[in-house]
Amino acid sequence: MALRKFKPVTAGTRWRIGNAYAEITTDSPEKSLMEKITRTGGRNSQGRRAMRYIGGGHKKQYRIIDFKRDKKDIVGKVVSIEYDPNRTSFIALIQYSDGEKRYILAPQGLQVGGSVQAGDAVAPEIGNALQMKNIPLGTNVHNIEMQPGQGGKLIRSAGTTAQLTNKEEKYAVLKMASGELRKILINCYATVGVVSNSDHSLQSMGKAGRNRWRGIRPRVRGVAMNPVDHPMGGGEGKASGGQPRSRNGQYSRGLKTRTKGKGSDKLIIQTKKGKKIGK
Repeated sequence: MALRKFKPVTAGTRWRIGNAYAEITTDSPEKSLMEKITRTGGRNSQGRRAMRYIGGGHKKQYRIIDFKRDKKDIVGKVVSIEYDPNRTSFIALIQYSDGEKRYILAPQGLQVGGSVQAGDAVAPEIGNALQMKNIPLGTNVHNIEMQPGQGGKLIRSAGTTAQLTNKEEKYAVLKMASGELRKILINCYATVGVVSNSDHSLQSMGKAGRNRWRGIRPRVRGVAMNPVDHPMGGGEGKASGGQPRSRNGQYSRGLKTRTKGKGSDKLIIQTKKGKKIGK
């Protein structure tokens, strides 16, 4: 991926670092794979605000992504690499030999004209999906299932990947993007490769208005509020708010939020901080 630094011809472009979209091959999405999205503006079913700092934004439609990769043993040709406004990674339009079209998450290195395939006996090449028991050790994978047939749930954002480090009788051991070592059932499907758009985190909006286009409203700091509005509010002048915490009083540093005795604890061999909690 390539980034583009804009010339400071306006105040909004002075600090803007955007995506060059060099990998994108078309700006016309497949209409048969699009659905309407209804915005909530952060309101719940009663019409009351349940989430702050959400509202407005440009209209967009949802692209139906094939996370399950359940079209087995049929070769698909990459028609285009496209931008998806609903996710950080790029998506690839695949046309299978039987004529059906589907979107998948585009891995790095996937080119228009290339081919992808899903199945138990396919080669572990970029874009192919297969069970982890058939993937060689050390391979980078993404779009990983947590239960067989469920569809990919893990490692789907831009530039992320997990490495297959070990195989046991029933489980595959993955080193996640966070550094966590975790067991996943070895019969689960995963897609080979690293998710595209790896430099997404290096972009700079350049101006507040670009976030408004995304539906993100200005976020007010807790220390700028009154004591009635936030635990960190109040004080004379620019007084600090003490221990950083949320609006509900939950500490933001050092407080462990993972549920104790969670069922999946036994599947975690090592946390991202190096602590071993598995049994």
